Amino acid sequence: MTNIFKATAFLEGISLLILLFFAMPMKYFFDQPIFVKVVGMAHGILFIIYILLAIMLKIEAKWENKKFLIVCLASVIPFGTFYIEKKYFRNA
Repeated sequence: MTNIFKATAFLEGISLLILLFFAMPMKYFFDQPIFVKVVGMAHGILFIIYILLAIMLKIEAKWENKKFLIVCLASVIPFGTFYIEKKYFRNA
């Protein structure tokens, strides 16, 4: 399950960066809102999967609450999921 979480974390992080640094500028500077709709939907689905997998790993691996909260908060910070992968899952 850890490998699935790592892959999801990577994709969720990439989707957030694409949303913030490509889709949003396309919407507000070039009046192209379709990118936000498409990338936003993908990011939303990946975010939900990320959180669900984090909950499942918390239960399975018996994470303490602090680690779980850090992992969850990292999903809303740009580059946060990459930090989590490096700090908690490098050797997993």
